Amino acid sequence: MKVMLIDEDRGRAALLKQALLDSGYQISAVIHTNEDLLKKTFEIECDVILIDMESPNRDTLEYLTSLKKEQAKPVVILAENDDRQLIESAVKAGVSAYVVDGFSQKRLKAILEVAIARFREYNAMCKELESTKHKLAERKSIEKAKGILMKHKGFDEETAYQTLRRMAMDKHLKMIDVAEQIINVAELLA
Repeated sequence: MKVMLIDEDRGRAALLKQALLDSGYQISAVIHTNEDLLKKTFEIECDVILIDMESPNRDTLEYLTSLKKEQAKPVVILAENDDRQLIESAVKAGVSAYVVDGFSQKRLKAILEVAIARFREYNAMCKELESTKHKLAERKSIEKAKGILMKHKGFDEETAYQTLRRMAMDKHLKMIDVAEQIINVAELLA
């Protein structure tokens, strides 16, 4: 497991780097500044990002939000600031774990493993949500196309569905594609 460590304090970063190495992690990079973090994240291969700072600032939260959109990764923040709004902002920005009052080497591996597991679970839920939204949109289009066939051809619901299905099979298309064609033609003729 490769970790990118971001810490403005070089002494603290050295301690954390050693703790990570002792816990069996590889260090892909140690970054001491907030400059071009997103660019560095794209350039440097890592599995998880560990940020150690007293208090995440606006730039850090913007970086995390961009990272979440562009190249989501598990992110752990070790911070001193326990402000509720800041923690909520960090979680919204994509942080998998926000740990207050530094770290303990004994807990470090567990913290990273939980953050990675939460990140994977969150991503799986997001993919499932997108799939469900897509299926619902397809279902709505199929229902709309059935309605058009029922209105213009006088079909009952089952006959309209079977007609859509047969047209899809005959043309080697998905039902959603045939449904969208029917909707487009109906809108064109309306």
